[in-house]
Amino acid sequence: MHIIQASRDDLEPLSRLFTDYLTFYQVEKSISEARKFLAARIEEGSSTLFLARDDAGQAQGFVQLYPLYASLALAPMWLLSDLYVNPTARRQGIAEALMNAARDHAQAAGACGLQLETAKNNYPGQALYQRLGYVRDEAFYTYWLALPDQ
Repeated sequence: MHIIQASRDDLEPLSRLFTDYLTFYQVEKSISEARKFLAARIEEGSSTLFLARDDAGQAQGFVQLYPLYASLALAPMWLLSDLYVNPTARRQGIAEALMNAARDHAQAAGACGLQLETAKNNYPGQALYQRLGYVRDEAFYTYWLALPDQ
């Protein structure tokens, strides 16, 4: 397995994985919409994506990070927004390798930490996160305000 920072050259396999990720969360978007979104993130540098490939070069999973700032720490931090591994490639350590790449990237960038959210019923993910040292926040609630389309 190889973990690389994704570039424009990786948009085709990354877009397929991202579309599968969206479908997993019951969000139906076309592969062209996913490709356009990811291309913009890469071109703008507004997110960092890591792609896992097997020894044959096939894309197996990805993680996407967004830079933020932790006001209370007066320091940069990263939001680990998206993590996905192809179902046929699960249980091989790919998610853990992607999480470690995210941690290494954040650490190298001088961040004070990484933040992520996960579904309450994502028990395998929660077990992985806890095993890697992530601590579930018991002090704060997350809220969401949906805004009307412009």
